[in-house]
Amino acid sequence: MDFREHIRVIADFPKEGISYKDITTLLKNGEMYRAAIDAMVEKISPWQPEVIVGPEARGFLLGAPVAYALGIGFVPVRKPGKLPAKTISETYALEYGFDTLEVHADAINPGERVVVVDDLLATGGTMLATANLMKKIGADMLGMGFLIELTFLNGREKLAEFPVFSLVEY
Repeated sequence: MDFREHIRVIADFPKEGISYKDITTLLKNGEMYRAAIDAMVEKISPWQPEVIVGPEARGFLLGAPVAYALGIGFVPVRKPGKLPAKTISETYALEYGFDTLEVHADAINPGERVVVVDDLLATGGTMLATANLMKKIGADMLGMGFLIELTFLNGREKLAEFPVFSLVEY
């Protein structure tokens, strides 16, 4: 299935020189959304995860339905201050500055088998921070799955210790 046909590309957004990959056009098409989730489930299922982890916010849109289809739990990774119980955090470098991600300290039991699902693999910074969070919490990181990968940004290199797949490459 060619998911690329259903992803709108917007030139010069959010700033000049960026070619934004808008997945809302895929998400609004029920058949394509289901096909994308099914394709991710097919790739993830052999890893036999116990939990799917999705970073805020688009990781929720793909990770939660993948978890549902697999009949397993979903754990959100959020920006600071969004989770009400005790959290574990990971701060990581951005192009200009830093950002932080958090997960509930009791969200995953040590040794639980997790797969991270998100919409886009770009530079890999957010995904590496998510992987580091999973290590801190004691999870067994099985791999990562993405709808889109921007291969020219070489994000996969930062994630070399994990199996990684993407459904669409740009």
